[in-house]
Amino acid sequence: MGIHYDYKSTKGNKLMEKQAKRERKLAEKKAKRLAKEGPKKEEEKTSALDPNKPISLDFLTNPNKE
Repeated sequence: MGIHYDYKSTKGNKLMEKQAKRERKLAEKKAKRLAKEGPKKEEEKTSALDPNKPISLDFLTNPNKE
């Protein structure tokens, strides 16, 4: 028959294979990146705002918020 009659019947399978290949490559990249970075340490962030202190204009406009 020819390639024209076979195209539509195999199109869905080819698209699924392409998507699976793409996802597999992304997963490999992610695993490689995570292995390179090492285990992430969860940093404990201290809250800059004290709930007992009122917020002043100086606090809001001060560029050195430490």
